[in-house]
Amino acid sequence: MKPLPASLRFIERDWLSANQIIGLDGDEAAVVDTGYATRSAQTLELVRGALSGTGATLTRIFNTHLHSDHCGGNRALVEAFGCSVTIPRASADEVAEWDEQRLSFAATGQHCPRFAYDATLQPGDTLRLGGFDWDVHAAPGHDPKSLIFHCERERLLISADALWENGFGIVFPEIDGESGFDEQHQVLELIGRLRVERVLPGHGPMFGEVEAALGRARAKLAAMRADPKRHARHALKVLVKFLLLDLGRIDERALHEHVSNALLMRRAAAQIGMSYEDALRWATDSLVAQGLLRREGGELVDA
Repeated sequence: MKPLPASLRFIERDWLSANQIIGLDGDEAAVVDTGYATRSAQTLELVRGALSGTGATLTRIFNTHLHSDHCGGNRALVEAFGCSVTIPRASADEVAEWDEQRLSFAATGQHCPRFAYDATLQPGDTLRLGGFDWDVHAAPGHDPKSLIFHCERERLLISADALWENGFGIVFPEIDGESGFDEQHQVLELIGRLRVERVLPGHGPMFGEVEAALGRARAKLAAMRADPKRHARHALKVLVKFLLLDLGRIDERALHEHVSNALLMRRAAAQIGMSYEDALRWATDSLVAQGLLRREGGELVDA
């Protein structure tokens, strides 16, 4: 796989903070997505490192969607650089009102420092990143308001959580009682029609075997369709693990209190067919059995 153009930087993070893509254009730079709030200092360090020696300063943030792991560093970067923030137009109202349930932060037991937006993007728009034009496409499925960005000239795709090397993100609308599997299928078909040689995903490494990745994603989606409870169980475990990635450790009784108002987690439990308390115990037991969490006394600890 050939290297990225010199005007682009790809920063691979982890499963708490989404990856960053930085584009240089003269003395200005833009970043796509900003990681999780508790990793804002690391995000600042990584962005400054990517800009070091380039003579460019960060002037713009583009968010593919507004889950907390993709926009949690917005405020820190704005405070550090004075840059503008561009978000999906479909999310403008809830950001203006800062409705944390509609923004999913409260619904998932997560948090994000409040930020304002300066501009919006919608499907059909074109954005400028790294000196190249990128077409903006809708990517509902994982998030109904998510966007992906395609650079036809360089055969590059910024796929957010619509496609990873080995799958894609939780299809949250299905947990919320809305349609999401059909939309995720349509997004995979869209990606298959675009001319893409390399994918810059929201999590995991950059990859070039696009057809193979699409095949794995389609198989995963088919399994979810066949057993929606399996998807709900997976979603609940992911959300509990995410919380422990954030906190590091928490008293097991306090965990239940911490997520008492997390509506998406409650709805996942209902889909599984368990009470919320029982579902949380099942999720933590499963994560401990998998070696993804461990118990120390009365505490759950991230492993």
